[in-house]
Amino acid sequence: MKSILWFTVGVAAGFAVAHQVNRTAQGREFFEGIDAKARAFGRAVAEGYHAREAELRAADDH
Repeated sequence: MKSILWFTVGVAAGFAVAHQVNRTAQGREFFEGIDAKARAFGRAVAEGYHAREAELRAADDH
């Protein structure tokens, strides 16, 4: 039970710090960079998934 409390406190503190950092120009730039990298990673995963799915469907047809 104690660990859940500390986890919740840590998450809340992380959000508070991120909010303060996001108020600065450098902070916004930092978070925009992270967001762009996360979106690129998500697109790469989705493209790989769809490519593999197409390969499996093609192999199933033969």
